[in-house]
Amino acid sequence: MADQGSEGLLSSFLRRQRIRAAAPYLRGRVLDFGCGSGSLASFIDPDHYSGVDIDAEVIELARRRNPKHAFEIAQLPHGRQFDTIVSLAVIEHVPDPAAFLAGALPLLAPGGSIVLTTPHPNYRGVHDFGARLGLFSRAASEEHQTLLDGRAMRRLAISCGLSIVLYRRFLFGANQLYVLQPGIQSP
Repeated sequence: MADQGSEGLLSSFLRRQRIRAAAPYLRGRVLDFGCGSGSLASFIDPDHYSGVDIDAEVIELARRRNPKHAFEIAQLPHGRQFDTIVSLAVIEHVPDPAAFLAGALPLLAPGGSIVLTTPHPNYRGVHDFGARLGLFSRAASEEHQTLLDGRAMRRLAISCGLSIVLYRRFLFGANQLYVLQPGIQSP
């Protein structure tokens, strides 16, 4: 599989905007879950960064680009906890978002946060059309499983014992940023 962040004329721009939106909320030891080619790694000290992805080809690319950072293929770092778990444009690709979030919780250090970005479902048609035109990654568009809006993410967070402590839309509302922490918010 290729680096989806470089497929399409606007994909690298979108990736930079996701990183820019998430960067202020990354602190301490960071687990980059779905790290792709490791674009986020260059913004984080190698001693505080771990990247994980299911694609061996992009992990090799990440290792070449960031030789001092730690990258693993689909292997979560057991026995370690992180202050921030970041997952940029990943949750929409997983078949079970609740299992995805629940699986992250044991890796979260006390007081830690999960930082997510995901496209807003109102823009799915725009994204799909842009992918057909070659503006965005066609593979990424075809792999979308579930696009979550704020209401759906709130229900999902509550079901996993998480609270949304920050929510904002960016890129003209087409993308969403969530910062989640353990603890249940009122429905």
